[in-house]
Amino acid sequence: MKYLGLDLGDRTCGVAVSDSLGMIATALFTIRFFDQDLDTCLNEVEKVVKEKNIDKIVLGYPLNMNGTVGPRVEYVLKFKQMLVDRLNIEVFLQDERLTTVEVNKIMISADVSRNKRKQKVDTLAATLILQSYLDTK
Repeated sequence: MKYLGLDLGDRTCGVAVSDSLGMIATALFTIRFFDQDLDTCLNEVEKVVKEKNIDKIVLGYPLNMNGTVGPRVEYVLKFKQMLVDRLNIEVFLQDERLTTVEVNKIMISADVSRNKRKQKVDTLAATLILQSYLDTK
């Protein structure tokens, strides 16, 4: 079972993929698009799903720190429905609270420059989201 992990933002979407056993998440790249242009993002995700033979998708779910649903959830749920409708694939939501903070801490401790952190944060957040999901299985 091969999974795709996504960390959706307003202009970027971090992408990670699991191994064929569904045990280890690996960072791929970041999709860049115009402000909330989900159609462009969907087109790019579709290419990856076909190229990597993805069976299921894990999408970061942006809950508030207290566990309540915030305004970003609606945006993510809209994209989830677009994925299901277009790709006919199962999409799981994975709590993504503090993933970006954790990724930044890891990169700072590894002495990664601010510019490189900015370029990699979405992809690494997608990797953490996917790995968190895989670890629960």
